Amino acid sequence: MENKRRDFLKFTGMAGLTVAGAGVLNGFAAEPEKNNKSALDQKAHFQHFNMSGYAAPKLDVVRIGFIGLGNRGPAHLAQVSILEGVDIKALCDLRPERLESAKKRIQKTGFKPDTYTGKDDWKKVCERTDIDLIFIATPWELHTPMALYAMNHGKHVCVEVPAAKTVEECWQLVETSERTKKHCMMMENACYGFYELLMLNLAREGFFGEIIHGEGAYIHHLLYGHFAKDKYFEQWRLKENIGRNGNLYPTHGLGPIAQVMNINRGDKLEYLVSVSGNDFMMNDLAKKLASKDDFYKEFVDKPFRGSMNTTTIRTSMGRTIMLQHDVTSPRPKSDGLVISGTKATAIQFPVEKISVAREATPETWRGSDAQKWITDEEFKALEKKYEPSIVKKLGEIAREVGAHGGGDFLMDWRTIDCLRNGLPLDQDVYDAALWSAIGPLTEWSVANQATIKIPDFTAGSWKANKPLDIAISEGGNTKVKV
Repeated sequence: MENKRRDFLKFTGMAGLTVAGAGVLNGFAAEPEKNNKSALDQKAHFQHFNMSGYAAPKLDVVRIGFIGLGNRGPAHLAQVSILEGVDIKALCDLRPERLESAKKRIQKTGFKPDTYTGKDDWKKVCERTDIDLIFIATPWELHTPMALYAMNHGKHVCVEVPAAKTVEECWQLVETSERTKKHCMMMENACYGFYELLMLNLAREGFFGEIIHGEGAYIHHLLYGHFAKDKYFEQWRLKENIGRNGNLYPTHGLGPIAQVMNINRGDKLEYLVSVSGNDFMMNDLAKKLASKDDFYKEFVDKPFRGSMNTTTIRTSMGRTIMLQHDVTSPRPKSDGLVISGTKATAIQFPVEKISVAREATPETWRGSDAQKWITDEEFKALEKKYEPSIVKKLGEIAREVGAHGGGDFLMDWRTIDCLRNGLPLDQDVYDAALWSAIGPLTEWSVANQATIKIPDFTAGSWKANKPLDIAISEGGNTKVKV
């Protein structure tokens, strides 16, 4: 049965690709990197169970294991440790010093988790019967294998971004979550930024009118961090930028836009086209470093990804999205959020601004004077009027204790609160799969100069899936211990 389905899937995948654009078939002449060949496998997925809107049985106390305590893990650990109704059972990392540092970070909370540091000890954490939720904050290539193992052992999963590196891995996450009825939430913290939450609330209230277009990005000057010897374990993130060419980190830019547009919940992503420029920075730095330190010689003249990638996406409802990725050129950090509608437009960088459509006629229209940004006073009044429920409730404490301006804390609090109250999570496995899949799909598009059909991980249920609850109409009772 599985072999027959695979044959059918590959056939329908190529058929689906042709409708995305005439240039698609020509792209097959070029062989993509091996990580991208699954982009052809547009599965005719038979949904086992719809995880969108699924409320798992509530957990009065959420018992948690943390795997990976390098960069992102410690922040999640610290934030979760001050929440009511949690029990931190296990900490796992290959480096003993990271475990000791993590234990000290939560020493005052009274938790005494077991520690694991062996190569395969993460499996032991997943196999424990006294754990409900696994946090995964490891190098990207481990995200899917660990998430699958955890779900198959009866655990809900919170996995860092991206949740998967290949389209096939995305399908594995979907199928495993549906079969086990365990949540698989990708921890996309950009969706919990205060401005992003405001934009979502404004969209829900009809402020933008019909959403026309969105823009998002991951523009972050990480050039020297990629080459630092002590930043990423065994240079894993530098290695991710070799032999892959596309948008390697699309979820920060895409996540907030997808929620505003109700993607997977009333609209879907149809197809994309992606373009990368040359590498203008990474190989030059590799050569410079290697001239003084033999450690860097292995990175000289490697096929680094292009400095800037730009991807354009069209949705089923005819909306468009532009995503960009640049982590090497000397530009200020920006997620590049833009929401454009029939009644208003908002931008986030370099300054948070909103423009409201002004009434005009062909006779009264005056070119550049037709549209202007609202004043700072008007913006503040708008911000107060439409302040999201979660920000009203926890904004002050989130700014005080949370990373990334407080968004990280809101995400961790909300996730635990949903699990404790038996509520659907804000981001389900379909979001994790779709947002992550953009990465390998852009690689295929760049390699083949082609337009690429985007898989429907919901198997058609996007048409009836309900938008997520952003009003905290239920739950919201998890206290913070500070």
